[in-house]
Amino acid sequence: MPILNKLGALAGAITVAGLLTAGAAQATVATFYDGITDGVSTFDSTITGAGGTVESDTWVGMGTGTSIDRGDYVLTMNDGSSISSTTYGTMSGEVIGINPSGGGSNPRTSPMDYFNSGFTLTFDSPVNAVGFEVGDWATCCFDPLTELFISFDGGAPILVGSASQTSDGVFASQSTGNPVHEIFVGAADDSGTFTTVSFWGNGIGEYLVAGGQVRYATIDEDSLPPVPLPATGWLMIAGFGLMGAGKARRTKR
Repeated sequence: MPILNKLGALAGAITVAGLLTAGAAQATVATFYDGITDGVSTFDSTITGAGGTVESDTWVGMGTGTSIDRGDYVLTMNDGSSISSTTYGTMSGEVIGINPSGGGSNPRTSPMDYFNSGFTLTFDSPVNAVGFEVGDWATCCFDPLTELFISFDGGAPILVGSASQTSDGVFASQSTGNPVHEIFVGAADDSGTFTTVSFWGNGIGEYLVAGGQVRYATIDEDSLPPVPLPATGWLMIAGFGLMGAGKARRTKR
């Protein structure tokens, strides 16, 4: 094989290898949506499996004000309103109301329609994994869906909960009765670290509370199991590499 043909083939092989490596090392966003017992267990095992340490803060003695300092983070409402806590069902600690109301549209046209009804946690040290409890979830107001979102540093909303009927709020780790619609939701994004975490729901007219316990952690970048690229994706990448090698041979001839 002539020298240039060999170089062309080698360049094609390097392209394939480089793209395969890039595909295998993509960042991962993990979401958590389950009953409180199983949700906390899955969150903790995922974070420790990625080499992180879970911190936990149970909301007690919350007080009132437009901001509440919990030591590692500060809690504020997205609309700047005063915070007032209460208890709900069997949730681990105090909760605050995040009833979706005001602004937005019906039916919903954007995940941001009811952002102002939620809350934001501003951390002293950056994190990239957060979870908490939600109460009275999936009891009404589907039209056709009621959804829960988390956003890191004001980025794209991450869907962490979705229900189209009351049974979507029932999980095996919750007993029958009042706790049925008490859940744990969360998200982890190993593409970097973040200072703020916002949370809100868009169930129009829904009574919704959140808090109880907040679990959070910082994991290394690319430490979560990567989302596998579909087989067709790998075939396309390999095809591009072979096309490059073939083009180099045709150019030499």
